[in-house]
Amino acid sequence: MAGLIDKALVPVAGRGTRLLPATKAQPKEMLPVGGKPVVQHVVEELAHAGVRDLLFVTARGKGSIEDHFEPDPDLIEALRKSGKQDLVPSVDASQLVPNVYYTRQPVPRGLGDAIQHGRAFVGNEPFIVALGDSIIGLRGGATATRRTARVFVEWGADAAVAVEEVRPDQVASYGIVRPMAVGEVFRVATIVEKPEPKAAPSRLAVAGRYIFSPTIFQALQDVRPDANGEIQLTDAIRSIAEGGGKVIGVRLRRGEERYDIGNLRSYYETFFRFALADAEHGSRLRAYLRSHMTDRSG
Repeated sequence: MAGLIDKALVPVAGRGTRLLPATKAQPKEMLPVGGKPVVQHVVEELAHAGVRDLLFVTARGKGSIEDHFEPDPDLIEALRKSGKQDLVPSVDASQLVPNVYYTRQPVPRGLGDAIQHGRAFVGNEPFIVALGDSIIGLRGGATATRRTARVFVEWGADAAVAVEEVRPDQVASYGIVRPMAVGEVFRVATIVEKPEPKAAPSRLAVAGRYIFSPTIFQALQDVRPDANGEIQLTDAIRSIAEGGGKVIGVRLRRGEERYDIGNLRSYYETFFRFALADAEHGSRLRAYLRSHMTDRSG
């Protein structure tokens, strides 16, 4: 499927410290959800949006991501010989995105810095950024990234972000936008990183999907590191919006909720939501849970 934007960056360099010890040797993006690693859900969404060139921004200890998406002709041949042909598309990344590349962020200096490592890959083209630890939609086929890309092109934007409305107690965990108007698509006046609920400009949180023109790189260069020495992507987006640039927000639609694995609780919730929705095993799992909740003996 041809897309409006061919290139995408997937940052997967975070240490996953809130999920230790599970993530000591296993990247959080490789934790299983719905029978596949979290990051595979993300790559499938990008493929659905028409992405053909994908760059993972990795770090030390993330080698299993490369192993997972590396072609494995022996495995594919074994599956075919054993009559498991239906599994081939799920283990052959070339059937999703034709060209997959990797670069390393050697020092953990924040999301903004990770994106800067993709500058040579991007060149002068617009590109998608999809966080590798966030899934959009429960059953696949989410159109959020594709719609956000279409809006980016139609508005001639400098940046476009997918957003979803979150509960008041959640705003302090996300970048929150201040919209200029009400609607599914709107211009963003500014964006604030993890505000206190009473100071939040809205409850519209960035949902881990962005579209940028190459102007984002100059904005990132101008950002001062925060107290932790990190370059915050939110600061760069805010400078564009407040400096007269065009930043557009696109609301997620019903059925396109964001599922992330930023901490153990959210991972548990995401895992069970996908497990319960599984077409083959969901009904039996629901019966098992009902039985377990009523039988206190075990």
